[in-house]
Amino acid sequence: MIEEKYWDDAVVGESCVSPEYEVTEARVMAYADLTGDRTPIHTDEDYARTTPFGTRVAHGLFGLSIADGLKTQSDMRFVPGMSLGWEWRFVAPIKLGDKVHVFFRVGSKRESQSQPGWGIVFLPSELINQRGEVVHKGEHRLMIPMRSATWLKPCPWTASASSTTATTSPARTCRAAWRRWAPT
Repeated sequence: MIEEKYWDDAVVGESCVSPEYEVTEARVMAYADLTGDRTPIHTDEDYARTTPFGTRVAHGLFGLSIADGLKTQSDMRFVPGMSLGWEWRFVAPIKLGDKVHVFFRVGSKRESQSQPGWGIVFLPSELINQRGEVVHKGEHRLMIPMRSATWLKPCPWTASASSTTATTSPARTCRAAWRRWAPT
């Protein structure tokens, strides 16, 4: 089991590579249906052949969604918090059949100035295809709880029948972040 990290556990410079994800026609079409973005560059091969790409490509925001999802499946995970946003660039097209993965690292971190018990990590990230080409890149800002946060409470469902105290670990800690509004 992978241990989720609190802000205190994040080490500047630590990096991770995600599992791989194949961008299939079915997935691109499902994304088009989900979002309503049926632009022909994504959905019509005859049209797409007339473009500089020469073939259909995945939606740019689909690539960002893939990158975010792959990060959550990686070996470096954080206790759930709040995304503060992305700075993201579409560097090259993601073509149908591409297999992509994310390389990301802890670029920097700081304590939240407005929310005691929270810290912010900055995660420079690259979405890379099977040819080693960076297709998207940017940075994710993520606010996560500090280990020392006094508002974190053990989840009642983790207490054993023979004990009155609950187990406290990042994976089993009540998601107090979702119960408490914490603006940036």
